[in-house]
Order: sequence, then structure tokens, then C-alpha cells
Amino acid sequence: MTSLALLAWALEPVRRGWAVFPLRPGDKRPAGHAERLCPGTGRCASGHLKPEQRATSDRDLIVSAWSSQPYNIGIATGPSGLLVVDLDVLKPEEQEGTPDGVESLSALCERAGQTLPPTYQVRTPSGGQHLYFTQHDGMRLHSTAGRLGHHIDTRGWGGYVVAPGSTTPHGAYTVTDESPVAPLPGWLADQLSERPKSDPHSVMTPVRDGSKAAQVALDRECAVIRAAGDHSRNNTLHKSTCKVARFVAWGNISRSTVEEAIQAAGESTGLSVAECTTTIRSAMDWILTHATPREAT
Repeated sequence: MTSLALLAWALEPVRRGWAVFPLRPGDKRPAGHAERLCPGTGRCASGHLKPEQRATSDRDLIVSAWSSQPYNIGIATGPSGLLVVDLDVLKPEEQEGTPDGVESLSALCERAGQTLPPTYQVRTPSGGQHLYFTQHDGMRLHSTAGRLGHHIDTRGWGGYVVAPGSTTPHGAYTVTDESPVAPLPGWLADQLSERPKSDPHSVMTPVRDGSKAAQVALDRECAVIRAAGDHSRNNTLHKSTCKVARFVAWGNISRSTVEEAIQAAGESTGLSVAECTTTIRSAMDWILTHATPREAT
């Protein structure tokens, strides 16, 4: 698609009052440099600006950017006041009968005795769906991965979605329902506002000077993650999480402290919020399930 055509698509979210930023042409990843490669000059002179911070609804800036390159379009969901429910399709390796995002959402609604209102929807190149909702005034829901069910992610503060008009080698993002964007139903907001229950495995026998060792390990592994190359960053994220998760299992550091730090390090490499969250949660859950107090000695 030409820069002019993509410019028209980039201005459409702005007409709705949403903030956008450039994605790499033909890709889902943000354009520009990653935090680990930030030169600390220009727009980042006062500190690295993440895509959410760079998102804008300024028409002049958007025209200038999209006139120079055929960028895909990212919508920063938090600054735009949006909560987007992302329904994924099954992966080829998954067993037959595994629920996809649509089926999981249907089951969630049935259990809650609720229905979802008509709202603006976008189809992804893989066949998934993005359901757009507005966050209520004063609400600040962040992105989640799997909180609502299997193959259901959400995009709020700290996340973004690829806007209609964007294309990848797998196809285009297309609008499938032009309905006005509906407010996020209260029952769904309540489920997304709930904090995850603490894992019983996280309270175990501490070791001497364990807290100091845990912090040193966390700092070291975050540095390892930030230095990972594009082709190894997800694998590095998983390995580093496993290493620090042992200190969580031994009671030397809180799970939330580790996950927040490693999440930030992972996102700095260009991985999406959902990719980081899923990888970190998988590694953390495995270690907390298999670690024993005896290992702490």
C-alpha cells in the first residue's frame, strides 16, 4: 500500500479521537529504535520515549511521518481511552477441540450470564478479532494476556493494536463491524480489575542473604534481556525469568517485583506486552510448580 493510502488510514483513528504512532512498513513492530539502542538525543533527549509516549493525534505530525514512509499504523490503546479485546485463533500445533478466542469469550459470557453489546470490530490477518471498547472515566485498565480465558488478550494502558489499513505478509487488518465503539461492560471491567491471587508456592523457606542475592540476580538478568538480539530475545526472556523465579519460590523476592522488572526489560527489546506477559508467566509458573525448599540450601 502507498504512503498516501496509509496516511488516509492513519488519519481515520485520529478522527475518532485516538492517538497513533508508526509501525514498521509491512510489520506489527513499532518503527524507530528500541530502548537499549536509544541515542539519548533528539526526541529522546530527556529519556527514551516508548511508542505509547510517542503516540499523537496531531494531524501535522501524522502527515509528515506518513508522507515519508508507508508505515503501518499503531493505535496506543491507553492514551486513546480504549480497551481492545483480542481474540486469537488456534495455533497449528494445538489439539483439535481446543477453544479459540471466540469460543472462550462465548463461554465467559455464558458463565457470567451476560452478553456483549455491538461494537467496532477489526479482523486480523490470521483470522482473529479485535473488539473495541471505551474505558470509563477514571478507569486505567492495563493490557492482559489470558486473564479472561484461553486465547483472549486485552490491550489497554501499556499496549497497542494494529489499526485497519495496515498490512503484513499474511494479509490486511480490515473493519468487519462499523458499529460505534461501545463502553466496556461493567462486568467485564470488574474481571479485568481483579488482581491475580498470590501463588502459594511463592512463600517458602528463605536463605541467608537471599533478598540481596535475588535483587542482584534480577538486575543481572534484566541486563541480559535488554542486550538480547531480535532472534533470541523471547528465548532469553524465558531463560532469565526461570533463573530469577527460583528466588521467588524461595521467598526472597516478590513475584510482582520480578514480573514488573522483567516485563519492562522484555518490552524494551521490541517484544509486545502480550508476548512478554505470556512468556514470563509460563516460565514463572513452571518454576514455582517444580521448585522445592530443599533447593534453597
